[in-house]
Amino acid sequence: MPDKGKAVSEWLARGDNDVQTARLAFRASAPTGTIAILIQQAAEKYLKGYLLSRGWRLKKTHDLRELVDRAIEYDATFNDYLDMARRLTAYYLEDRYPPGPPADYPREEIAEILAQAERLIARIREAVG
Repeated sequence: MPDKGKAVSEWLARGDNDVQTARLAFRASAPTGTIAILIQQAAEKYLKGYLLSRGWRLKKTHDLRELVDRAIEYDATFNDYLDMARRLTAYYLEDRYPPGPPADYPREEIAEILAQAERLIARIREAVG
């Protein structure tokens, strides 16, 4: 049986890389669609790490709404992140794949969603310990 603690740490470490890169990209005025994908990836990895810490079986999904719904089963306060999850999943799907040009979101919108994701990350870090 794999070491659950190690798996959780590895998911969170990858999430840290994504959020750190998102912050740097934001400060460097990188394309906002790319920043949105990085934020989505950070939130996804943190949510998966949290869920694994609670005994959840890993599932391949990029749908943050689905992951937050699972997290709510363990802790109702994750309900606060449902709107963020819906928005980030939409950003991810809009910008990651054609058709259409790369997305260009207002910087204020990206700053807001980054702050929300950072609150989610802090919440998960507190829960996981």
